[in-house]
Amino acid sequence: MQTSPSNTGTTPKTSKKKSQTAAGAMEAKSSKQKQNSTFPRKSSPRDMELWKVLSSQNLPAVLNDPNRGKQRDFFTKLWGEDFVETAFIGNLEHLPEVSYSSFEHYLKKVNKRLKQHEKLNHAISGGPLSPKRPAALPEKLQSDVSGIPRIFMQSNFDLRVPETFQTIHSLKGEVTSPSESSSKPLNSAKVLQEKVAKQPIAVPNRNILSDSQLAHYLDIVEVQIAYQVTQKSDSFFQAMSSHDALMEKLSRTSKTVSSLRSNLRNMDQYLVQDSLKILQCAQMKQNYFAVVEKLKLMVTVNQTQSMLQLLLSIPDYVAAIDLICTTQEILVQELAGINGFRHLSSQLSEMQRLIDKILSAEFERYVTADLNRPLDQYTEVLEEDKLASIVYGMLRQKYFNFANKYKEEAFTSIKATVKQLVIEEIAANDSGEGDMRLTGTGEQLQGLSLNQWRQLLERTAEALLRVVNHVKVVHDVMREAVDKSSGKNVQSDGKSSEEDSGISYLNISDPSETLLTPDERKIVNFCLGELLCSVCDFANDQFAQLLTMQSKEIWVERATAVQVCDVARIVDNFVDSCIRVCDKRSTALTSAFKVQASKFINKFHQDQKDKLTMILASETWKQTVVPQQFQNLADKLHETGKLTLPKRDLDSSVSISNGNHNSAGAPALVMGGEKYVVVGSILLLLKMMAEYCLCADELSVMAPNLLRCLVELLQLFNSRSCQLVLGAGALHSVGLNTITSTNLALMSRSLQLVLVAAEAAKQQLLPSVTDSQRIVMHLANLEKDIMSHCKEIENKLLALICGLVSREVSQWDARPPVPSNSFRNVSKHMRKLHEAISEVLPEKQVQNLYRNAHKMFKIVLKEQLVKMNILNNGGPQHGVVISELTFYLDTLRRLKVMPIDELMMDSMEDIWDR
Repeated sequence: MQTSPSNTGTTPKTSKKKSQTAAGAMEAKSSKQKQNSTFPRKSSPRDMELWKVLSSQNLPAVLNDPNRGKQRDFFTKLWGEDFVETAFIGNLEHLPEVSYSSFEHYLKKVNKRLKQHEKLNHAISGGPLSPKRPAALPEKLQSDVSGIPRIFMQSNFDLRVPETFQTIHSLKGEVTSPSESSSKPLNSAKVLQEKVAKQPIAVPNRNILSDSQLAHYLDIVEVQIAYQVTQKSDSFFQAMSSHDALMEKLSRTSKTVSSLRSNLRNMDQYLVQDSLKILQCAQMKQNYFAVVEKLKLMVTVNQTQSMLQLLLSIPDYVAAIDLICTTQEILVQELAGINGFRHLSSQLSEMQRLIDKILSAEFERYVTADLNRPLDQYTEVLEEDKLASIVYGMLRQKYFNFANKYKEEAFTSIKATVKQLVIEEIAANDSGEGDMRLTGTGEQLQGLSLNQWRQLLERTAEALLRVVNHVKVVHDVMREAVDKSSGKNVQSDGKSSEEDSGISYLNISDPSETLLTPDERKIVNFCLGELLCSVCDFANDQFAQLLTMQSKEIWVERATAVQVCDVARIVDNFVDSCIRVCDKRSTALTSAFKVQASKFINKFHQDQKDKLTMILASETWKQTVVPQQFQNLADKLHETGKLTLPKRDLDSSVSISNGNHNSAGAPALVMGGEKYVVVGSILLLLKMMAEYCLCADELSVMAPNLLRCLVELLQLFNSRSCQLVLGAGALHSVGLNTITSTNLALMSRSLQLVLVAAEAAKQQLLPSVTDSQRIVMHLANLEKDIMSHCKEIENKLLALICGLVSREVSQWDARPPVPSNSFRNVSKHMRKLHEAISEVLPEKQVQNLYRNAHKMFKIVLKEQLVKMNILNNGGPQHGVVISELTFYLDTLRRLKVMPIDELMMDSMEDIWDR
């Protein structure tokens, strides 16, 4: 980098003193040259061309590169004048995009004018030389520099180097004459050079450079520098002014910094140091207070053991455990390293283990005392505060198995309760034959009567429910303690949460004192829920075992429906109570009772079938008097849609089957305004159906079986009655002479009553059946069979009357007297049939029967008229037929069995059709 001298405008000196100074500088730089380097005596033109202004070195006066102008800012100083900020500017949305093609036409148009303009400018300037092209260096100046030995131009020139010094002394003292220099000087440098050239130069005889030669070299260099300075004077002065401004700013900055430092020293002395002393005093005060608090803490820790004894005497287990844990933490964190407390930690650990044993023993003693005392219906929790305290302590120690311990003790209490009740019941009915054990009382229980057995079951259910309810109350206390321990504040009616728990020292509502995390609370609540469910299941198991002790056939054979229903009610109440306690149904007792009930139902059903078979075998198929109890049953059926009877009527069911049906009572069963004239077996069948429905209501678990048995019983009645009436089996069983139309009508009306009762039983029992599809199918088949039976009876009645009418009409002859005997007999049969069925069958059915008989009569009469060749021609025979028909129709009109419009003479016109 080429620089300008510091004192511009100073003319180069040719004095000897200056020459000696320059020679000394030259000698100092030439010491770095190699010893074997040589310099030619005459510079060749090639060497002169290689020398340039940039070859000047080590000029301390040169501050900036003359080729570079004044830097406007920091960026142009570092990166040059060509620096341009390259900030990205986006395209404008509202302006069109302009490309180079948009200017092509303009450039072509202006290009011609540009060429013409340049041509004119070149002609005016008189030559091809551009005005901006810098003038070349004078040839004389360039040639003068070439006379200087090249060793002085090297960058590593240093006279302190021996080789460089030797090389300098080995140079010959030749001086180039002025005539060899450029012949045309330029400006002041050229004038100076001519003056120097005119002076004679003494050339020593030695083969070394003299002072005059070195001074001459220095003058040539200074001339070159002066020329360069004159060429770049403007840039030099511009750079110097910039440096002067910079130095002025540096001076002002130095003064400002000195002032700032002085102010900072004053602030540190008068403001900061005093405040620091105040802070130091405050820290000392805080340290003194910390020492006092530490001493107080030591005094408190020293009283821990006496405080533990006081808390355990209350008892206050949670506070004692918290005190131990807190003291342990203080010993580790606050009082570590104090020799006086080095044994306290182990002592507290031993105390904590002792508290764990005390909690376990106290809980076992409490549970044993609570469950082994006599319990009544309103027995409260024994020492509720103590229980809550123990539970809190176990929760604090994370001992969650206390529910299992209580469950085991509850199991023992339930076993003892059942055993005690059985022994008391056997002892009350025994003559005192010695000691009895529960395992050997199964056979002795067989000796109890059914009422005593029912009472034993009832007492057992009550006692077990008292135990279960008491466990539920204890469970609620434990559950409340768990909720409070997990941070959930629970309050009972009229009591605060603190009074409810019985522990005044523990403020569970404070989240910082919660004993259980949410996950631990779920675990403990699950264990407590399992406690209730397990106790209820065990109570059901024990009750089921007691129920199965009386499982021999003798109990099933002796029990009545009412007694079994009473036992079922006891079992259902017990199961429902357990469900209310634990929200879970236990299947042990229900299954055991279902087995017993199934045995009873099978025996009961078989007895009912045998009884029905005997009743049907002795049935005379005559109208019976309806006792009041059956009328009550019908009224209840019509009002509620259910078959129900009082217990006193059910107890008398066996004697009624052999009773006198002709005793005082109503002639017909009235239900819903409709009369049912039935036989005696139907009334007993209704009572049997009521017993089935009652058992199904009481034995809800056996409702499907009872409904199937009821369907089977009705199918038996339908098939057996069909055999006895339509199959004429009653002629042999009860000695009837014949099956009359009255018998058939009574049978048809009885079946109609059975259909009504079967539909009511279906609506009553079907909601209790889970798999109702098969039962509905069986009921539909039963209904279909009974209706088919009714249809067969109606057809039998029709066939009976049609046979009589056909026999009479076939013997009829159209001749006087009128009415003939045949038509008199036809009218007689119609009247007798009406007398037989009008009081039994409903009016609509009677009309259908007579309508069908009337149609059959017309068919038979038409055939007879065709046979006798009687035509509708107004002849004597036609008149006889009209008279006979008038008598016949008059008879039917008097019976009122058909509408009047169907009994007019016009309705008989179809008999004349051929």
